[in-house]
Amino acid sequence: MKLAINLTLSGAMLALCAWLVWPDQGTRADVALAIEHISFGDLVPYVGLLVIVQLARSLRWNNLLAPLGVRVPTGPLLAISSVGFMAILALPARLGEFVRPGLLRKRGDVSAAAALGTVAVERIVDGLLISLFVFGALFAHRDALSPGWMMPMAYAALGVFSAALVFLLFALRWPEQTVAFCVRLTLLPRFAPRVGRLVNAKLLDMVRGFVVLRDGKNIAIFVVWSVAYWGANGLGVYVLAHAFGLPLTVIGAFATMGVVGVGIMLPNTPGLVGQFVYCMLLGVGLYLGFDPDVDKHLLASGANAVQHDLYARAYAFCTLHYLMQVGWYVLCGALGLLTPWVSFHDLWTSRKVAPDPTVDSNAA
Repeated sequence: MKLAINLTLSGAMLALCAWLVWPDQGTRADVALAIEHISFGDLVPYVGLLVIVQLARSLRWNNLLAPLGVRVPTGPLLAISSVGFMAILALPARLGEFVRPGLLRKRGDVSAAAALGTVAVERIVDGLLISLFVFGALFAHRDALSPGWMMPMAYAALGVFSAALVFLLFALRWPEQTVAFCVRLTLLPRFAPRVGRLVNAKLLDMVRGFVVLRDGKNIAIFVVWSVAYWGANGLGVYVLAHAFGLPLTVIGAFATMGVVGVGIMLPNTPGLVGQFVYCMLLGVGLYLGFDPDVDKHLLASGANAVQHDLYARAYAFCTLHYLMQVGWYVLCGALGLLTPWVSFHDLWTSRKVAPDPTVDSNAA
């Protein structure tokens, strides 16, 4: 049922975002013209930042696995991470998040549920870093002309990830009581006791991954890697925007990255089609002074040549940024599948998390 709901929401998000960003003929012509003026030299710094993003995002996982007694060599870690990141991008409803834990379980290093706990910590830390920056940037940028969605989005993102952090800390201190309380909220113990016991056991196993929070050294190194990851991401937005001649400030680039980060944490469309570009246009529009829901129609009307050019270049920038991101993660994922550490069979079966013996005995 949960999968069906997520897939339905993902499909609805795909239809909505594709409709919001679908370009008309005039937009397509102006976008093509803007992209033609981008040289290979303009993209070299951007690609260099993509390399930093990939390395920082991959290598930091070892610092979450270390407290579980797991240390994955660099080669297998990069291969597993690259395939996992490709799956996150390609699969709807965040289903790709299960691929990395599944691949790690197949190596026999740790249970998939415990590995999934480290991914949960990773997502919560990433969410907090993004939501804190987005909240600060949007709060400082607010004025009487700010769009109505801006501050509610900032407060909602901060609230959601703060609540997740509270759950994480409570689960670390009182795992059995916290998990039991959350499972009771689902009403499973009342209407499906056996399923409730299974979910309870799985969550307790996943909470093992939270043990990293007791390891000050590894969590500190993880945070440093995370800052490098998000820092290179934000600088990539800034570098590519200026390749298109857009006067986007560094703060504006990082705020745009944050808006995209928050936006794609919703049930994502397959390949983030439409969703990524629309969220980027929202962020860029805040700092360049246009509304993507209104100004996309100006290209067809010919009402304001300056605004036409600005929106066309912004649309071209967001589109190329999206295509470069997709191409990069697909390339890295394909290279990961060519290594001896991950195969297509591993990728296919990684979605099937085999039950752990301890979980089965607890649920019986």
